[in-house]
Amino acid sequence: MQADLRAQLVKQLDGITANLKGVIGYRIVDLTSGEQVAARLEKEPFPTASTIKLSILYEMLKQAEAGTLALDTPAPLNRAQVVGGTGVLQFLTAPVLTLRDQAALMIIVSDNTATNVVIDAVGMDQVNARMTALGLGDIKLRRKMMDSAAVKRGDENIASPAALSRIAELLWKGEGLKPESRDAARKFLHQVPGQIRNAVPDAVLVASKTGELDGVRAEAAVVELAGRPFALAVMTTYLVNDADGLKAIHDVAASAYSYFDRVATGGAYGRRQP
Repeated sequence: MQADLRAQLVKQLDGITANLKGVIGYRIVDLTSGEQVAARLEKEPFPTASTIKLSILYEMLKQAEAGTLALDTPAPLNRAQVVGGTGVLQFLTAPVLTLRDQAALMIIVSDNTATNVVIDAVGMDQVNARMTALGLGDIKLRRKMMDSAAVKRGDENIASPAALSRIAELLWKGEGLKPESRDAARKFLHQVPGQIRNAVPDAVLVASKTGELDGVRAEAAVVELAGRPFALAVMTTYLVNDADGLKAIHDVAASAYSYFDRVATGGAYGRRQP
C-alpha cells in the first residue's frame, strides 16, 4: 500500500513539473531507509546560486577540525573583499568578526561578502577537492560571489540535485565531521527561511539553504520530521517568472512532507497512531 502512496506522490510531482514554465530537478531521500523516494534530473548540473555555500561550510568545518584554520580569532574586514548583492557587511563601516561569524552570515543571511571571506580562507580548489573526495564531484565552486567577469566566462557554480541533497544530509548528520561541527552547522541551517521551511509545520525543524539568481531558484534541506526525517533538493532554472520557481519548490516540499508524515504516523496499514 505504501507503494501506491508513493505513486501518488510521484503523480503530484509530475503535475508540478508540467505546470512550471522552466526546468526543474529534484531528489527526495528517506533518511530512515536511505531510499531515494522520488527524483527528476537528479544527476544533471543546475546553477546553485547560494546553495553552493553548503559545500563551503563543510570545507571550513573540516579545516578547522584539522587545526589548519582558526574559527574564533577576530579580524577586521578587508574592504577589498566587500561585494554587493545579499548581505549586511557591505553596509557596515568597520566590522571585526571571527571566521565563525562570517560563516553564520554566509548561511543565515546569505551574505556574499562573508562568503568571499570564507572562500579566501579555505581555498576554492580545496572546496572542490573535498566534494570530489566525498563522491560529490557534481558540486563545483567555480567563482566567488558577484564575480561578473567569471559569469561572463561561463564559470557558473553548479551542482546536481543528487549531490546538493547529499551535502545537506552530510552536514545535518555530521558524516565526516565531529559532533561539535555538526551542531554548529545545524545551528546555522536551522535559521534559514525559505520555501521548504514554509511548506512544513512550524514545530518541525528544517535545516536548509536557499539560492536565488535571475531565472534560478534552488533549495536544499533536511526536514526533521519525527520518525521519518528526509532530505531533498529542488533546483529550478530557465524560469519565465522567478516566483514560479519559489512556488514549485514549496509545492514539491509540501507534497514530500505529506507523504512522509503519513508514512511516519500510519504504521503498516495506514491507520494513524495515537
